[in-house]
Amino acid sequence: MGKTIVITGAGSGFGALAARALADAGHTVYAAMRDTAGRNASRVAEAEAYAAERQVDLRTVELDVLSQESADAAVATVLSEAGALDVVVHNAGHMVTGPTEAFTPEELAAVYDTNVLGTQRVNRAALPHLRAQEHGLVLWIGSTSTRGGTPPYLAPYFAAKAAMDALAVSYAAELARFGIETTIVVPGAFTSGTNHFATGGHPAEQAVLPAYEERYAGLMDQVAQRLAALAPADAPASLVADAIVEVVDTPPGERPFRVHVDPANDGSEEVSRVADRIRAEFLTRIGLDDLLAPHGATA
Repeated sequence: MGKTIVITGAGSGFGALAARALADAGHTVYAAMRDTAGRNASRVAEAEAYAAERQVDLRTVELDVLSQESADAAVATVLSEAGALDVVVHNAGHMVTGPTEAFTPEELAAVYDTNVLGTQRVNRAALPHLRAQEHGLVLWIGSTSTRGGTPPYLAPYFAAKAAMDALAVSYAAELARFGIETTIVVPGAFTSGTNHFATGGHPAEQAVLPAYEERYAGLMDQVAQRLAALAPADAPASLVADAIVEVVDTPPGERPFRVHVDPANDGSEEVSRVADRIRAEFLTRIGLDDLLAPHGATA
C-alpha cells in the first residue's frame, strides 16, 4: 500500500532524489523545503513537472526546520490534504567547511540548529499523530562521519550529525511502545550528485585562516579529491534514494535499524555494528529489550 511521506530538505540532493524515487514507487510524497514562493520556486516547479510527466503523487510543502511554527503548519497541511502521515524522513542539513577554530560558537550553534534541532521541531509536529495511530516510520539521514573516518575541516558538521545520530538512537527506544519504527540511513561521502560541498558554508571570521593555510594549504580540495577517488565511479548519489525506498517498502516490523550506503567504506559500518550490538545487549541486560522493536507494527 502507498504511504504518505514527508521529506525535509527535499529541494535538492538526497532529499530531492528520494522524493522522486518514493513517488515512483507509488507513495504520496511531500517534498518539504523552505521559501517555496521565493528562492526555491524553481524547485517547486521542477517537482510539479516531474509529477505531471511521470504521473506520480509528488507534492511540495513549505517547511523551514528552523521554525516550530513552520513545522507545525507543514504537518497540518499534509494531514489536511492527504488525510494521513506514515513516514517522516529527516534529511534537512547544512554543511560547513574550514578550520574549526575559525568558526564562532554562534556559527557552530547555527549548524546544530539546522541538523539537530530541526529534527526535533519536525518530530514535535508529527509524532502526536504517529503516536495516536500507533504506527509509522521515522527515518533519519545520518552520516558515516558519526563513527567512521573523519577528515579535518568538517568538524561543526560532523559534531552535529553525531548529535543527530544520538537523538535518533534515543528516539528509537522511546517510540517503540507506540508502534513507531526507526531506521537510520547512513550515507558515506558522495562528492557528486549532491550540493553539500558546493553550497557548504565557511567561517565568517577570516583572521585565523592564513595560519592554517600556511600549514594546510589546499586541504579541503585535497579531501574532496581523495574522497572522490575512494568511491567507485559507478556509485551515484541515487543509491541513497534507493536505500530509502527499500526501507519504506519493507514490511513494518522487519525494517533494519541502520543501513549504510558507503561506497568509499570509511569504517563506519563496522563500528556501528559493534555499537548497535552493545546497545541491544545493554537494553536486554536491564530488562528493556522490548524497546528494540516497535510494538504491534502494522501497515
